[in-house]
Amino acid sequence: MNKGKPQLELALMLAALAAIGPFTIDAYLPAFPEMAAEFAAGKGAMQETLSFYMLTFALMTLWHGAFSDSFGRKRVILVGLGVYALASVGCALATSIEMLWAMRAVQGLSAGAGMVVSRAIVRDLYEGPGAQRLMARIAIMFAVAPAVAPIIGGWILRLAGWRAIFVFLALASAMLCLMCWRKLPESLPPEKRQPFAIKVLYQSYKSIFSNTRFLLLSSGIGAFFGGFFTYVLSSPVFIREHLGLNETQFHWLFVPCMIGMMTGSWISGRIAGRWDDRRTLRLAFILMGAGVLINLVVSGFWPSSLPLAVLPFIFYNMGVAVAVPNVTLMVLDMFPQIRGMAASCQSCVQTIFNAFLASLIVPVLWHSRIGLACGMAGLAILGAVVVFGCLSVRPTIREG
Repeated sequence: MNKGKPQLELALMLAALAAIGPFTIDAYLPAFPEMAAEFAAGKGAMQETLSFYMLTFALMTLWHGAFSDSFGRKRVILVGLGVYALASVGCALATSIEMLWAMRAVQGLSAGAGMVVSRAIVRDLYEGPGAQRLMARIAIMFAVAPAVAPIIGGWILRLAGWRAIFVFLALASAMLCLMCWRKLPESLPPEKRQPFAIKVLYQSYKSIFSNTRFLLLSSGIGAFFGGFFTYVLSSPVFIREHLGLNETQFHWLFVPCMIGMMTGSWISGRIAGRWDDRRTLRLAFILMGAGVLINLVVSGFWPSSLPLAVLPFIFYNMGVAVAVPNVTLMVLDMFPQIRGMAASCQSCVQTIFNAFLASLIVPVLWHSRIGLACGMAGLAILGAVVVFGCLSVRPTIREG
């Protein structure tokens, strides 16, 4: 039963917590050429700053939820924000590409706490349509972060240099930590917490990762996000080489993505409780399919002209935003007694998926616009096949 109407203040805090991960990825992308020049590093070495971040992010997300199930949601969030702020200072002080890799890895260890635990907080406080509406409201605000981050990063780069970007991240996380300490409610009372025991954790992880439906749905979410995340990861090349823009013009990629995410999240909130999962996901796949087809045609037959080159991202991200709240709730509802851990494992699968893209797939695709468009198409098809396959086979028991 819902415990009250979702409040704007709570949604803002949870959205900010969830946005730390993508903000940390996107804010410094405009500075790649300048950072590479200072460290005498190539494109591959700079790309590894993303890979190290996402790999440690993925590994630590396995623990954020488990810690929050045992020690409370708020405590884990506050510790995560504190470590993240210190790691951001370390990035700002980096004197070599190796030191930057190390500090980015520490950022990854801590940045996922907000994203993972915020999802569990939503499910602690609300059920049914109320949870979906709050998820959608968070997603609307969450969509702003990837669009705003590179714009802020580009202007900070121009005004104060790339190191100031990480100083900004440190200050922003410290302010968010203070806000959460004062305002964020503890949604998991002590009597509902799980014992922190290695054997219990092992059995819980085993039950989650041995569940085929969980793995497929989590991979489906990763594929949906991967379709446009391919462009995020390759944005220094896509924006500055394919489109011929400068470090302050990354909004040409990220604003269309934001418009699509916000519109799709608004749609998701409007149809919550009115449409079933199958009908909602059918609409999502139609929207993503439209984005994929337009992108293939534009990338294959038109020159790099604006705004046509970025128009497909509106439709694709609109579909992603309609699909993901439903699929995420399906994943969390499979393990109602350990939702924090389930959220951790889902985030781990998704982030490993993205790290794989960053290290192995994107460097192959970013040489041409049609290569990137084909990557989006393949990931969208993979996600649709996986999720609809899971919908056709309903679970006979509730796990957890």
